[in-house]
This record gives sequence, structure tokens and C-alpha cells, in this order.
Amino acid sequence: MTKASAPISLRQRLLAGESVIGSWINSGSPIVAELMAASGFDFLCVDAEHSAVDLPQVQPMFQAIESGRPGCAAVVRLHGVDYSFVKRYLDAGADGVIAPLVRNKADAELLVQACKYPPEGLRGLGFCRANDYGMRIDDEFVCANDNTLVAVQIEHIEAVKNIDEILEVPGIDAVFIGPYDLSASMGLAGQFEHPDYVAALNEIRTACERHKTISGIHVVSVDPAEGKVRLAEGYQLLAYSLDITMLATTCQNGLAALRSE
Repeated sequence: MTKASAPISLRQRLLAGESVIGSWINSGSPIVAELMAASGFDFLCVDAEHSAVDLPQVQPMFQAIESGRPGCAAVVRLHGVDYSFVKRYLDAGADGVIAPLVRNKADAELLVQACKYPPEGLRGLGFCRANDYGMRIDDEFVCANDNTLVAVQIEHIEAVKNIDEILEVPGIDAVFIGPYDLSASMGLAGQFEHPDYVAALNEIRTACERHKTISGIHVVSVDPAEGKVRLAEGYQLLAYSLDITMLATTCQNGLAALRSE
């Protein structure tokens, strides 16, 4: 399937007001990626920050996601904000990026420069998977800036304090909250009901509304009830659990049932 005939991009769906449900992949398995895409997720995020997965493994996983279901967007959680490798994940075919630990305006500006082709950014142009290895290079150059989702991960209390200056950066489409790191930066690791953590979430959500920025969050639990709560709260970009947690939970629950008397 060529990009011209591909489904509407994840970015355009979100900008149109849709809510999307995706998941996280840490295993590095193309089989798992293909299976999860075929299951019907709107997007799948390959984690290049907290897993052993790196660029040579990510591109086959992107290909597996497209094989599983072309309408499932392939997203990558980067392992930092740096021009030299951000562009390579995009060249490998990422439909969007989530950048970890963005704390201030300078971090956000660097991310946009790496993700956007000129004149909006500094992304280099070369033959790669994103443009069908050079066969659609002109078309991809024209369309990529409109179709590539650029999300900053707000996962430190310093970023919450700087949220307005971060969201003022042109080209930042979405905020994605990292619950564990954000709570840990507040000395409240995993205490998601703590009033200070709840207040931080509300501050982020209010800033997103103020700047007309898409809000997203990762619900790690396999219980869909929490995800439904977050959708009702207005989060458009929802990541539901992750492959390794789903597998571990299924194994543990099944064994517990089999061994119960």
C-alpha cells in the first residue's frame, strides 16, 4: 500500500478530535507487533527507551505492524531528543514519536527541528523506508510534516512547571504523561491517588486545553476500567498497558487458577 492510498494518519485523526487507543511494545518481537496490530489497536508504540530494542530491531517491527493492519500507526518512544537519531527512526517509517523527559522549551524546540522537514525544521532528506526507498521522495517531503505526530512526554515535575513554554513551541502536537516517572520525580513513585500527583495531572490537562494541545497518558494496568476513566476525562491519546505486562498477567492469572483448590 502506498502512502497516497494509506488510511488517514494518526496525527490527522487526533487533530480532527478523535480519541485513539494504542498499546506499548517492549518485547522487541515482530510477531507480537503484528499480532497486536491485527487485534485492532489504533497505534502501537515501540519502546526504544526502556527496552533493549534499538533501530535495527525497530524497522522490522514497523513493517510487522503495517503487515498486521495498515491502519495501525507505528510510533516510537525515543531514548532521547537528539537530531542524529530522531531522524533515523522517522526514516525507518515511524508515523509519530514520543520524546521522553522533555523538561523545557529548548528540549521541545530541538525535537521539532529533528522531526520536521524544512522550512519547519532541519530533518534531512534521503532515500529510506519512509519514502519507499526513494520512489516517493517528493510526495513524502510534502506530506510528512502534516502526518507525523510529535509528542512530548511530560514525566518530571520540572516539565509541569514549564508546561506553558513547552506547549508554546510550534510543531508540538501532543503531550503524553508518563505516570511512574512523573510521580517518582515528586517523591511519590506509584502513588497515583496522592493529591499532589492528581493536581499535577490536572495542571497538565488544563494547559493542554489552554494551548489546544492533544493530551495523552499511559495506563499500565491491564484492567480496562482505568482506561475508560481516562478517556472520559478527555485524554485523546490513550496507551493501554504493554505487551510484557499483558503476557505476564495472563500467565500469572492462569497459573493461579489452575493451582487453586
